[in-house]
Amino acid sequence: MSRRSNFALLSFDPELASLRDGLSVVQQIDDTLWVANDETTSLERLKIQDAAPDGVVRCDEHHSFPLLDYLDLPLPKQDAEIDIEGLAYVPDSGYLWVVGSHSLKRKKCKAGTSAQKNIKRLSTVEAHGNRFLLARIPVVQQDDSYVLARKVDADGRTAAQLRGNEVGNDLTAAIAEDPQLRDFLRIPGKDNGFDIEGMVMIGSRLLLGLRGPVLRGWAVLLEIEPELNDASSDTLVLKKIGPDGCRYRKHFFALNGLGLRDLCTRGDDLLILAGPTMELDGPVTVLRWGGGFASDEQNVVFADQLEKVLEVPFGQGNDHAEGMCLFESGGQPGEVLMIVYDSAAQSRKHGDSDVEGDLFILD
Repeated sequence: MSRRSNFALLSFDPELASLRDGLSVVQQIDDTLWVANDETTSLERLKIQDAAPDGVVRCDEHHSFPLLDYLDLPLPKQDAEIDIEGLAYVPDSGYLWVVGSHSLKRKKCKAGTSAQKNIKRLSTVEAHGNRFLLARIPVVQQDDSYVLARKVDADGRTAAQLRGNEVGNDLTAAIAEDPQLRDFLRIPGKDNGFDIEGMVMIGSRLLLGLRGPVLRGWAVLLEIEPELNDASSDTLVLKKIGPDGCRYRKHFFALNGLGLRDLCTRGDDLLILAGPTMELDGPVTVLRWGGGFASDEQNVVFADQLEKVLEVPFGQGNDHAEGMCLFESGGQPGEVLMIVYDSAAQSRKHGDSDVEGDLFILD
């Protein structure tokens, strides 16, 4: 089984140090590392340095990219979170894809508040329009690094997003007709409701992992194929790719009650970060589905078709593994998987603005 080799030290601008406490995604593009905090509306770029003699990889030179500069969000405010839960990049396309959770939110209880008020808070369910985001943004090289762009005149690439508004988008409209999933759209993500966490791109198809719902122990993965709307250069629509003209395919994985927390590919294999749905702490496991998605069929994948790659550490009320990607850096031996954590434990934090991401050598 794979083992932790060392860690990467992610260093943020001191004025944005709070970003380190809630990392939900990670994606490498050459010598840059892209992460996001799920309570913001921005993507963060770090520069990957060569591994130090002790094996630690430093990722620094932090630059923040507000997504309001590249996309038209339903709630155009810097504090109206997107709940970013997936990033995907395919070099040939030159686009970075980003997806929000698409989930509803139930208010939390507050310590020191009366029982009556807390019961009222637990009765309050809200839809945050920015969470219904699925978009692509051009990535271009500039000054020996990568930046985001709304439009690239040299090759015609443009930022574009799936049609949506403050209460949903084309994907949730399609799911609303699904006999297995439609009822979960009205349930908050932390209550085993509809909740996207994890995304990877294979060719022109996007795979979206669902943290919830988990159906009798089976986790759900959605496959979609976005394309530009003929009438608009900045609007995406979903192709009909499923049975009976459905705009998605469903795939089911026997994960023993766990949900999908992130996805990435390794050659022809799909790597799955499987973790708790709802508000549980663990367990967390990385699994490999060998040769997945070789066909255009919907799949039901049983436990004996999945190989356990590694067990991921988790804490009690902290260290929730949420993002992973294959990682390359000078001095790192073999093939390495990086995992970053939401609610980072104090032991992961260094100084006022740094945090560890784990590096695991893959067998």
